Amino acid sequence: MRAGPPVPAVRHRLAPEVISHAHRLSPLGKRTVGARRREAVMRAVVTGAAGFIGSHLCAHLLAAGDTVVAIDALTDSYDVALKRRNLRDLTRRPAFSFHHADLLDTGLGPLLDGAHAVYHLAGEPGARSSWGPDFELCARRNILATQALLEAVRDRASGAFVHASSSSVYGDARTSSTAETACPRPVSPYGVTKLAAEHLCELYRTAYGVPTLSLRLFSVYGPRQRPDMAFARLFAAAAGGRPFPLYGDGEQTRDFLYVRDAVTAMRDAACSGFTGVADLGSGSPVSMKQAIAAVESLAGPVEVLPSPAGLGDARHTAADVTVASRAFGFRPRTALHEGLAAMAAEGA
Repeated sequence: MRAGPPVPAVRHRLAPEVISHAHRLSPLGKRTVGARRREAVMRAVVTGAAGFIGSHLCAHLLAAGDTVVAIDALTDSYDVALKRRNLRDLTRRPAFSFHHADLLDTGLGPLLDGAHAVYHLAGEPGARSSWGPDFELCARRNILATQALLEAVRDRASGAFVHASSSSVYGDARTSSTAETACPRPVSPYGVTKLAAEHLCELYRTAYGVPTLSLRLFSVYGPRQRPDMAFARLFAAAAGGRPFPLYGDGEQTRDFLYVRDAVTAMRDAACSGFTGVADLGSGSPVSMKQAIAAVESLAGPVEVLPSPAGLGDARHTAADVTVASRAFGFRPRTALHEGLAAMAAEGA
């Protein structure tokens, strides 16, 4: 099937007040002296540890020999039973400790003391659900919680502060791949909150020297994906569940990144001493029609329910991974068919 039409390249002259903090760094960001710990064992703090990406990150850190202090409020953004399932194997590991806590209601100091890296993945997901009265919750969990965590780490030698940002800060891609120098233009309140959290990270870096880095994650997928996300819903539909609502004409494109590649990059970035902003994606976007066909080739026919484009949905997303490649050796290694096969093998 054919992908959507190419997006014309447009260059923007950015006003100083809207330039992302990545632009004020060198093209590779900055490195802190002596910060590289790629071979070292670390004490890592992970917020949002029970989530899809968070639980995979914890498993990756443990496999690398790290000690993991996991924090999660177990919010009801989706079925809490699924989040507890994500923790099940982790809690059996002696190097893993779990703390059921809200970042805004907890004394974080004892959990952060002695940390070599803090991975901040906690937040409220969902561009479509961030409108109207739900924005207050989105702002609380994505902006206020980030500020509270930054306050807690600012006077501690906690090493890298890795913030899981989102490609939603870009809005609609205006080039064939979106580099960090593009002017952020979110098309959803969710994207606005993630961009605000990025700016908070930069403020605490410049004011207090917290070595922050924001990784703009594109569409991460893999086993245990959140049930509201596209591939999880596609596999469920193929198994006889509800029809898959296809928002728009199906020619919209997404840059899908396998979760193992994402979490590997997070640790590599924390070990590198890099600060600033970097895209994490595959660099190879596909249309939603192509994504549906890929799932059908593995799991069988999917009943598709044509639906209007969702408010806040970007038309195209595409990562430019040049900064991540140069700064901490990022290279996506998992092809889409391989990642989807892993989802199918684990029951998605």
